[in-house]
Amino acid sequence: MRKSGILLAVSSLPSNYGIGDFGPQAYEWLRLLKKAGVKAWQVLPLNPLGYGNSPYQPYSSNAMDELYLSLDTLKKEKLLQSIKPFQKTSKSVNYDAVRQFKTPYIQKAFQAFKPHREFDSFIKSNSWVRKYAIFITFKKLNQLRLWTEWPKEYKDFGNNPTQNLSAFESRIQYEMFIQFKLFQQWTSLRKFAKKLGIELIGDIPIYVGIDSDDVWFNQDQFLLDAEGNPTHIAGVPPDYFSKTGQRWGNPLYRWDKMEKDGFQFWLQRLKYNATLFDTIRIDHFRGFDTYWKIPVSCPTAVEGAWIEAPGYALFNALKKEYPRLNIIAEDLGDLRPQVLALRDHFKLPGMKIIQFVIELNPHQQERNDKPYLTTSNAVAYTGTHDNQTTLGWFKQMSLESQTILKRYLKKQGLTKGSTTLQMVTFTLQSLANLAVIPLQDILELDDRARMNTPGTVGSPNWEWKLVNFNLFNKKIPLLKKLNKQTKRA
Repeated sequence: MRKSGILLAVSSLPSNYGIGDFGPQAYEWLRLLKKAGVKAWQVLPLNPLGYGNSPYQPYSSNAMDELYLSLDTLKKEKLLQSIKPFQKTSKSVNYDAVRQFKTPYIQKAFQAFKPHREFDSFIKSNSWVRKYAIFITFKKLNQLRLWTEWPKEYKDFGNNPTQNLSAFESRIQYEMFIQFKLFQQWTSLRKFAKKLGIELIGDIPIYVGIDSDDVWFNQDQFLLDAEGNPTHIAGVPPDYFSKTGQRWGNPLYRWDKMEKDGFQFWLQRLKYNATLFDTIRIDHFRGFDTYWKIPVSCPTAVEGAWIEAPGYALFNALKKEYPRLNIIAEDLGDLRPQVLALRDHFKLPGMKIIQFVIELNPHQQERNDKPYLTTSNAVAYTGTHDNQTTLGWFKQMSLESQTILKRYLKKQGLTKGSTTLQMVTFTLQSLANLAVIPLQDILELDDRARMNTPGTVGSPNWEWKLVNFNLFNKKIPLLKKLNKQTKRA
């Protein structure tokens, strides 16, 4: 079935409180998607934000960040009395300020909350909840320092969880309350989306952060030294985005040990996520075939080696345990044929980024071919959260490249509207069963709305945010028309 989707981080939704959340504006967003004939909403990872506020360096694979809790919903449940607006008209998210604002309200809601059967069932059914609550409690008690830097009595609990926790129980209950409410609010939102016929697409990074409960409680599953520090880290060699490669810093898996226990870490990791989303995009799919192993001593990602991973064994285990699990393989970059063979063996849709597949040289354009239109089992994007916006991409081109692109789009019958709109239309026209457009491209925004620049850390990455839906409302008639014309409505 052909359909279209929009890529938009939850944090980028309009809000009365400085950051998008699971509250009223998220429901309004879904209504607008329905009105526009859009059938999928793709989000960025919802996990607790780690270093640089990156959703790809989270404190947990399962937990969600408390920033996404809707204060309005807590008020509706009578867990809060009144809430003051905060940075209501902000065009970017100030994560530290928003966290300081929301935390006292969440603490008040916890004080008014009385545990009940549903809460107890949630904790019992999800063993990760208490583990994460212990981890984040200890982390907060240690000024958010990396767990390898904690005093011994805290640090050693991950490997030997026998310490008496009675002194911390109230704090642990508070953290579990947060995860319970996040689960309730997201589940309610997902039910509403399903009612509207809208699919929710989640996103998880292939690797987990060193500063996470995943590593703390599963140290034997990672390449670590005796102190818990990585001996080798993940990343990619020099590529389109960086001349020195990307040094992500994530610890690497001990795939040999994971394979021996039937990949229990991965099965547990996907179990909860599969309850939250209809489809899950896994970032850096090539890492399941071969991964770039960087010595931790190397300051860049130039030094390293490609090491084979047990991708077939892992996905056989996942398919056996979760036969209905829908996965999108992020298969971008310079790949060896075996990566595509792995993807196709399990019939996983890959990704096609239109900014990348259109060759901007006269020789290619004269052939007038469409290399990205060879399969329907794919997801086509104008760009992702890591790309420039399409307008920003176009504006930074040379005049010659701009002319070539316009000539190419004209040959595809695209002559009306801006170049950005033509690129959006071109993507929707593709054979791909699913076409996903970042909201920034639908709104025809420049690079001031770019979500992330790979290889850089900190502001303005991950901060872009809508003030309201006014501009999107104006685009809805056109988007609805395009969805009908491209048979995606």
